[in-house]
Amino acid sequence: MQTSFSLAQLADPDISEADKILRACVHCGFCTATCPTYVLLGDEDDSPRGRIYLIKEMLENAEPACREVVKHIDRCLSCLGCMTTCPSGVHYMHLVDHARAHVERTYRRPLLDRMVRSALLRVMTDPKLFRRALIAALLVKPIAPLLDLVRLRPLAAMLRLAPWRIPHRNPATPAVFPAVSPRRGRVALLSGCVANVLRPDINQAAIRVLTRHGFEVVQVRDEGCCGALAHHMGRKEEAHAAACRNISAWSREIEAEGIEAIVTTASGCGTTMKDYGFMLRHHPDYAAPAKRVADISRDISEFINKINDLNYVTRPSLKVAYHAACSLAHGQRVTTAPKEMLSKAGFVLKDIPESHLCCGSAGTYNMLQPELANQLRDRKIANIDEVMPELIAAGNIGCITQIAAGTPIPVVHPIELIDWATGGSAPKALERTGWSDAIGDRRRVATVEVEANRV
Repeated sequence: MQTSFSLAQLADPDISEADKILRACVHCGFCTATCPTYVLLGDEDDSPRGRIYLIKEMLENAEPACREVVKHIDRCLSCLGCMTTCPSGVHYMHLVDHARAHVERTYRRPLLDRMVRSALLRVMTDPKLFRRALIAALLVKPIAPLLDLVRLRPLAAMLRLAPWRIPHRNPATPAVFPAVSPRRGRVALLSGCVANVLRPDINQAAIRVLTRHGFEVVQVRDEGCCGALAHHMGRKEEAHAAACRNISAWSREIEAEGIEAIVTTASGCGTTMKDYGFMLRHHPDYAAPAKRVADISRDISEFINKINDLNYVTRPSLKVAYHAACSLAHGQRVTTAPKEMLSKAGFVLKDIPESHLCCGSAGTYNMLQPELANQLRDRKIANIDEVMPELIAAGNIGCITQIAAGTPIPVVHPIELIDWATGGSAPKALERTGWSDAIGDRRRVATVEVEANRV
């Protein structure tokens, strides 16, 4: 694609990078087939190729973002399926991130939109505040349909996604979890924001699996939000501040006792962490440490799958539909590790039709664009139902929450299943189904009671 940026514009390193990305695009259109919004809407402006044209024109003209362009950029999920299928290697992620920063800087959103975005960013990145918000949501969940009627759809979507039961607060835990078998290494585990409130069992399962197999686990003091939510909202300064805070915390740990990897159970966070080196490439103080942190950041499935001697206690041959979170499959290109990990543990994996299409979660997308998100969720669940699984596994808290809101099939994180297979308890999401914790086969409580009565 030809571009016409001026020399003065190209002096800006972000514009220079955007120019390189734009020039790589050859208009082939392969991206349209894997773009969820184009598949749903059939609008060229809601395809990656269409958005690239809109972004090119906006940046070349150095003009403020207009309402029409913002609409189509906002509809992008940043699922990055287009990057997986692009034969030219167009780095769409960096381009749309820059476009969103430009939108945030030059476009004044309607008041309600500004309030909703600010509230989401403030609440979802503070676990204490997020827990309080969920408790408050319990009181007003029944009025979600009324909010839809008065066109307050983002607020209605928030209430519908809020759980009916808030998990118990984690008791105070040590900062360091020692290995319970001969020590082979030391890793840091990202505590996370949303997952630690909605599903604290996920990180607990990760800690058990890691310590059970010889890894000391540290949850580093002073770490916080990874910056992903702010980054995808175009709030560059806030995203960079969050990244710098975490890089400082992890760097102190690296230099003190050393860590060989920074592991996360939330693939959305992992994609951002692995991009720290690019995000802060021009920072005078953080460029080098950001790259170092990015280089050792790992999804939990990547890390666990490289442990060749996992100690399996049981191998539950349950039929699992594995949902490939977009941030993991497209953003990090981690596709085989989660499947191999689950297969080695004895689970029977079922490939989901249209597995490349997003479930509609995409960070805050399911609250900011609820209509499209719900269509994508329903499509995903219909595809899952085709393979008739006994449970669903997904490596990102957003996907878990989104899919679980539309199906009675239990949705768990893969690391919970690995914990179970290597000596831990069955995931709590399976409790209501009557799975046997001891041998890993499916035994309904009702069936057991019937057999007992026959005897």
